[in-house]
Amino acid sequence: MDFNDIKRVLTHWITRNVLLAVLFFVVLGVVANVFLALLTRHGETVTVPDFTNMTVQQASAAASEADVRIKVTDSIFVRRLEKGVVYRQTPKAGEAVKKKRHISLTINSIVPQTVFMPNLVGCSLIEAKAELTNKGLSVGRLQYVDDIATNVVLKQFSSGRSIAPGTKIISGSEIDLQLGRSHDNDKAVVPKVTGLRYTRALDVLTDNSLNRGKTIFDKDIRTYADSVSAVVWRQDPVSSESVTMGTGVTLYLTLDTSKVPQK
Repeated sequence: MDFNDIKRVLTHWITRNVLLAVLFFVVLGVVANVFLALLTRHGETVTVPDFTNMTVQQASAAASEADVRIKVTDSIFVRRLEKGVVYRQTPKAGEAVKKKRHISLTINSIVPQTVFMPNLVGCSLIEAKAELTNKGLSVGRLQYVDDIATNVVLKQFSSGRSIAPGTKIISGSEIDLQLGRSHDNDKAVVPKVTGLRYTRALDVLTDNSLNRGKTIFDKDIRTYADSVSAVVWRQDPVSSESVTMGTGVTLYLTLDTSKVPQK
């Protein structure tokens, strides 16, 4: 086929229309992808700040700087924490989210609130923790006993005493849980909590079936508010070590973030 034959094929009205149709759909696809990327801000994520211990005004300023939004969705009462400051947030600090994402804040109430104790017996640890969080309560100490079902709640306690479902209890209280632990499934891997704030570190330990052990504070940590703002700079056992469920992890806390190992 010579040049003239090729030219006749390319200039034929059917060929021309086919080529124009292909070009149209290619352009349409490119435009659609660009529009979708702009609409969803695809790939544009930011890191959620740690709003713990901030006032709502301070959290609002930090959120604006990080290009996220905040909304107060709940409140609990923590005796030792300053009134009106942020106690908990969702999503958690350090998570990657899209810009303009709303971060839900739970603040410390000005006056004590009471809630009804839920029935956690028969729930998994994950379910029990979620239920307590929904009620404005938190997981305290994990007590493990031999049982066929690992990480299933057998009993629930408050201040060392068994607490029945439906009992009124002050919001923010810690609930200790007795859990089962089978012989062939009784190990946990110690997570890395260095660099995390105190309350977040405790949260991660609970998620991994571990307890807080000794808590050793630097001398510059003088108040409960200081402890909430402090970060873990050392832990024992170290991360990745395999231990028995319920083992206590000793936390060393500081306000000097330069002490936190970079690796």
